[in-house]
Amino acid sequence: MNPTDNEIAFVDTHGKLPPLWDRRVAFFANLLALFYGNELQTEALRKEVGEIDSYSARLIPIMNLLFHDSQNLLVLEREPDVSLCNYLKKDLRLSLPHLEVLPHQEYVEIGNQILKGEELKSASCLEQIEKLDIDWIDGYVTDETIVGIAQHTGCKTITTKEASRDGNNKLKLHQFLMDAGLPAFETVIAESPLDIKPCALELQRRGYRAAVVRAQIGASGIGMMRLHDLSDLEALPEIPPYFFFEGACLVQGWLEPGIKGIDKVRSPSTQLFVNDTTVYAYDMTEQILSQESIHQGNISPPPYMRDWPGLREETMRQAELVGRWLQSTGYRGTASIDWLVIERAGQSELEVIVCEINARVTGATYPSLIARHFLPEGAWLLRNLRLKIPLSTVNLLNMFEKPGHLFYPDKKAGIIPLNLNFGSDNLVHKGQFLCLAETTDACLKYLHLAEQDLPVQWDSDRD
Repeated sequence: MNPTDNEIAFVDTHGKLPPLWDRRVAFFANLLALFYGNELQTEALRKEVGEIDSYSARLIPIMNLLFHDSQNLLVLEREPDVSLCNYLKKDLRLSLPHLEVLPHQEYVEIGNQILKGEELKSASCLEQIEKLDIDWIDGYVTDETIVGIAQHTGCKTITTKEASRDGNNKLKLHQFLMDAGLPAFETVIAESPLDIKPCALELQRRGYRAAVVRAQIGASGIGMMRLHDLSDLEALPEIPPYFFFEGACLVQGWLEPGIKGIDKVRSPSTQLFVNDTTVYAYDMTEQILSQESIHQGNISPPPYMRDWPGLREETMRQAELVGRWLQSTGYRGTASIDWLVIERAGQSELEVIVCEINARVTGATYPSLIARHFLPEGAWLLRNLRLKIPLSTVNLLNMFEKPGHLFYPDKKAGIIPLNLNFGSDNLVHKGQFLCLAETTDACLKYLHLAEQDLPVQWDSDRD
């Protein structure tokens, strides 16, 4: 029997890690399954992000922190980088999971076999599940393939496929916010692409200059398209059909300085962990976003939090209600609540609106778990950076090591190359770099030092 909302505890750990899973798991890093079979949206993600099959390696350093067992199995979409794994294990003294590789196409083939009711072909990762005596199966999302693998191996899933999908559904979240009387974006529903112009016209009538179209399921900016100028309806971009894969889309007024008395907009994020009895809020970050609101990194704690003493109280008030809703869907695991925080002229308090929930391991989960493992009371900064000239992992690590900027546990400050994304040349084209220090200012200083360490230029990039 599931506990009622009133029986679900909500705990704010103020930056300290909550008690995470005491389970042995096989985690399938099925990043390209994020959209639950929406293949056109998946292809858009692949084209936009680039080097996406090496993103799954971000799970390597956190798997045995998230699941407290030394015999966990992580199934990646491509071979891990040996040099980076050695640094994580030997220098950072992190416990790493067992690793297997299952390319996305083979994951899809397993899914097809499950759909057809066929006996699954032998695969090394499936054999390892039995060999390691694993009881639980998990992934970025729980889809038909994850459920089928669990049934085939006699394991349980951390969450259900329905809860995984519902927890990430933006329309269901919006409906909850409205029913609960919580702040929400002004929203008009588009049942088909033909409804976009009428929705845009309605939002213009309500005083908006721009709007955003959101598919019910999306990630990393895929499934989100900004309508920049509502005064020119004929110039609005065409919305791809895959936006409507789950059904109706949300068309929402774009809140920005210069309209409705808005002076400034900020984008913090609260990290959650949800189990059967408790919702934990364990970290608070500011999202680093591009002009199109695409995630490029995070900084924790948000530097402005101390200037607005009521902000944490309000985000935690809403997080308790939203976290309990997420728990009521049946979802279990890590998640992020992304907020929009609005400063209006003449108002002494900030307005807080839930932007979305990402019910999975997110781009902020990795750095938060690592940072709070090493520095529970410290600060951290993660940036996604693309190298203009690709490098080998060994060269990249040496460039941080020589000036003494590479992080080690006894230093309490430095840079961790948390994950590296490789091109077809097997060189590092992009990476996620985590700066740890006692303060956010010191983290920013380390990011500047990293730029000096590398003899090649880099650009901030999307997650």
